[in-house]
Amino acid sequence: MNTKKILLTRILPDIGAELLKAAGFSVTLWENDRPMTREELIENSKKHNAIFCTITEKLDKDFLNQCVHLDIISQFAVGYDNIDVQEATRLGIPIGNTPDVLSEATADIAFGLMIATSRKFIHMHKKIIKGQWNYFRPTADLGIEIKNKTLGIYGLGRIGSEMAKRCIGAYNMKVIYHNRKPNPKVEKELNVEYVDFSTLLSKSDVLSVHCALNDESQGVFNKEAFKQMKPTSIFINTSRGSVHNETDLIEALKTGTIWGAGLDVTNPEPMRPDNPLLEMENVTVLPHIGSANLETRDKMAELAAQNIIEFYKNNRVPHIINPQVMRNK
Repeated sequence: MNTKKILLTRILPDIGAELLKAAGFSVTLWENDRPMTREELIENSKKHNAIFCTITEKLDKDFLNQCVHLDIISQFAVGYDNIDVQEATRLGIPIGNTPDVLSEATADIAFGLMIATSRKFIHMHKKIIKGQWNYFRPTADLGIEIKNKTLGIYGLGRIGSEMAKRCIGAYNMKVIYHNRKPNPKVEKELNVEYVDFSTLLSKSDVLSVHCALNDESQGVFNKEAFKQMKPTSIFINTSRGSVHNETDLIEALKTGTIWGAGLDVTNPEPMRPDNPLLEMENVTVLPHIGSANLETRDKMAELAAQNIIEFYKNNRVPHIINPQVMRNK
């Protein structure tokens, strides 16, 4: 086989490039500590047979039609809302991703956000920095107990299931969930209950979002949704920022419609430093670090590389988003 040229669009864990080079591919590394501009991405992609990309690259219809020559796109992520999958499928371009390996890491972030928000960790830390740690005040800085409370999960897939396990094991929480369709396997394994969306909103003490971003989930947590939640509830989002309406979330927190929020994703990203959420004592915000530990990121790079290697060497993509493309091939 001719040496195929693979473009890595960001600075990524070394193991990805090492595996590709060991398999005989010509690898181009983007070594600037910034994303490519759209023009740079298109120009560089045109010179390569495949790209190894991240969720920060927008591979829309226009990009795909300018880069219709691409043999495969392998994404360093489990989500793929940055890619026009329908258009890629029409053009016959398979798309690989990295499922399973980041479920526990992301669930850890959701679990941590729940605890940090319920006990106001960030606000308390800021008070020390500001010199406001003075004397003991028995009625000040009070958080909310989460033991024996109800956890609601919107999107009970791999990550949502890991979040449920943590909350049941650590705090004996009752778990309810809402999906597009019930998940009887996990219901049996974890003793969780499927409910409709309205019940999820009204019964959850902590509501944790773990869904994919699609037409159904886009902006689903809006003013009307927050109005149905308990005034003592905490909203957690580690999926995509566009699932919640940030203006409505800010208003819900300001008016006491809900008690607190923990976010690893925002709308837009990156968040502006003057966003009012950053000054609220019952809010914890992280800069989209759900999969950010050494082991997880290495494994993601390994899976993304293997998608490309297996495609060229064995005509299969181990973790494929649009399998109909391979059937057609």
